[in-house]
Amino acid sequence: MSVQVKEFGKTADGRTVSVYRITNVNGAYVDVLDYGCTLQSICVPDQDGNLVDVCLGYDTVAEYEANDGYLGAFIGRHANRIKEGKFTLNGVDYTLAVNNGPNHLHGGLKGFDKVVWDTSVASDRLLFSYTSPDGEEGYPGTLVLSVIYSFDDNNALTLTYDAVCNKDTVINLTNHCYFNLNGAGTGTVLDQKLQVFADQFTENDADCLPTGKIKDVEGTPFDFRIPKLIGADIKEENQDLINGSGYDHNFVLRGEGMRDACVLSSDKTGIVCTTATTQPGIQIYSANFMTERKGKGGATYNMRDAICLETQHFPDAIHNENFPSAVLKKGEEYHQETKYTFTVSK
Repeated sequence: MSVQVKEFGKTADGRTVSVYRITNVNGAYVDVLDYGCTLQSICVPDQDGNLVDVCLGYDTVAEYEANDGYLGAFIGRHANRIKEGKFTLNGVDYTLAVNNGPNHLHGGLKGFDKVVWDTSVASDRLLFSYTSPDGEEGYPGTLVLSVIYSFDDNNALTLTYDAVCNKDTVINLTNHCYFNLNGAGTGTVLDQKLQVFADQFTENDADCLPTGKIKDVEGTPFDFRIPKLIGADIKEENQDLINGSGYDHNFVLRGEGMRDACVLSSDKTGIVCTTATTQPGIQIYSANFMTERKGKGGATYNMRDAICLETQHFPDAIHNENFPSAVLKKGEEYHQETKYTFTVSK
C-alpha cells in the first residue's frame, strides 16, 4: 500500500489543489483531491484483470469549479434538500442559501465541496480536516470535521465522517461519486443492474423535496429488492419518477449499524460494487440532470451516464418528524461510515 501526492492545479483564487493516489497491492488505486475531498478516479480490476476507472471526474480544477453536479465531492453541512432554505432549531429561525429552485441543496453556495481541506497521509488512508465557522452558509455552530478515506488490498474504499459542534446544529454528510461500472465515459448506466436493500422510499414533490410520506416499493418502479436493470422501469408513467425526472429518491434502508445498502453490477466488465453504510438512507440518483460536458481524458458525459449512491440521512429531516433526526446536539459526536467494495462476478 502506498500514497503518492502531486499538485493538481490551482483554484481561481490561487489556492493550490493536490491529488493523492492510494495504490494497493493489486495495483488498483483511488485518486482523491483535497479540493472538496473529491473522488477523482477509482481504478479497479475487471473480470479480465484490466483496470477500469469507474468514477466520473475532470482533469482540471477549473472544470470542478465551473461545472455543476458535485462530481465525486464530499457534501455538507447538509446533503440533499432543505425546504425553502429555512429551519427552526431551539426556537431560533435560520436562513440558508436557496440554490435549487425554491430550496437549499448540498450545503449551499459554498458547501464543503468547495473547501481545500487540510490533509495528512497514512499508509493506506487520507485524513482530511476542516473547521466550519459558526454561521457559515447560515448554519449554527462551529463544526469541527474529520474525514478519512482509506483503500485496502480487497479493493474496498471506506469513507469515515466524524464531527462535533459547539451548538445544536443540523448535519447530513455524504459523498456524491458518479459511478459507471462499464468505465467512466462509456455511456449509459441503464444497462447495469442494481439491488437496493430497502422496502420503502420517501415520496418527492415536483421540486424533489420529500412530502413526508414514506411509500412501499412493492408494485412500483422503485422495487430493487431483486437485482434489475436500472433502465428497466425508468420510463414508466409514474408520478414519483416524473417528479425526479428518473430516479432521484431516498430509499429507507433496512436495519441499523453497518450493513449492506445496495449492489451495483456490470455484465460488460464483471465489476460489482457493494455499498455498506451506517446511514439510515441512500439517495439513488440516475444523473437525470447531467448536461453534456467534457470529462476526464476528453470523454463526453451525458444524462444517465452514471449513478450516484449517496448514503445519507433523509432529505429535509428537520421538517419531517417521522424521519430520523439530522440534529447534532452540542458536544455530541457525529460518526458515519460508508464502504464501497469492488469485486468481480464469478
